[in-house]
Amino acid sequence: MSFMECRQPLIVCDRLDLFHLTGSEMVRLYETRSDEHIVRNMSFHNPHRILVEGVSPLAWRVPQVVRNPEVNMWFVRFLVERASGDVVGSASFHGPPDDRGMLEIGLGVHEKYWRRGFAREALLGMWQWASSQPGVEVFRYTVSPENEPSVALVRSFGFAQVGQQIDETDGPEDIYEMARSVFVERFT
Repeated sequence: MSFMECRQPLIVCDRLDLFHLTGSEMVRLYETRSDEHIVRNMSFHNPHRILVEGVSPLAWRVPQVVRNPEVNMWFVRFLVERASGDVVGSASFHGPPDDRGMLEIGLGVHEKYWRRGFAREALLGMWQWASSQPGVEVFRYTVSPENEPSVALVRSFGFAQVGQQIDETDGPEDIYEMARSVFVERFT
């Protein structure tokens, strides 16, 4: 099996299953803007067309996977609400751990599912999975200071603000980090 076909194990959370997309699935989804090849034989569906319509992390992740399929283990997962079978969002790390072992995450939950705790559950699941992977030393979360719900969320985990940056797409962002060892002590 090629790295483009490798699927990481399902991350099972309280109410969500975090379903990993293979490199081939991501490329086809990005090129065709159709998820039929993914959901056809699955026990979930994508009524809100997550990753199919609108802004999507696939624009950044697909070129990374095409260059090096091995990095896909860190990439895109559908957030599937187990009770309904609905895809409610997606999560992805920005890449493998960097030279200092830093791993940054991105997350999106469809507005219909806001304020139900799905973002917290997905972050917890992703970070718990990543905390067992070699080379991970620091978790990072960047967010606009104007995005009060996301700021409150990352602070609720105990992340410390360590700086600010200007993102080319999103504008000003606060940078929050937590050592993997601290995360493991608190959440595993």
